[in-house]
Amino acid sequence: MNMKKIGQQMSLLMGLSMSCVLTLVGLLSAGKFTVQGFLSGFAVSFVVSMIIGLIIPMKKVSDAVTGRFNRLPGTLKARLLEALVSDVLYSPLMTFIMVYIAWRQATAHGAMIPWGPMLLKSEIISFIAAYILSFVLTPVFMNMLMRKNRP
Repeated sequence: MNMKKIGQQMSLLMGLSMSCVLTLVGLLSAGKFTVQGFLSGFAVSFVVSMIIGLIIPMKKVSDAVTGRFNRLPGTLKARLLEALVSDVLYSPLMTFIMVYIAWRQATAHGAMIPWGPMLLKSEIISFIAAYILSFVLTPVFMNMLMRKNRP
């Protein structure tokens, strides 16, 4: 079984899922959903998540962290920790970039939106949403990919 291929497919699936959900959550929490905003936000978020996925070997990082905390793979505690690791590595940067783009667009059109509160609110909401999403979808995607890539 080609674990590198599975890792790349997992990165793609999680990137698509995270980008879609975080873009939707961000737009809905801002109270201004537009199709154009969603599509552009999704595209930027997806590119950022793919770059992160290519740079950071999530499986190795997750295994190292769960091993450091003596968590057996596949257990609930290990999965909770793995979701946290994924969340910490992905959502803050993705959210920062998305909020920055939204803030720049809003202020360019004359809106007087304070940067700090906007970023903090978005980071908290995105962190929670991404954690739940990662916890729920990682085992689903992994099972699907393991079945698909059986020799």
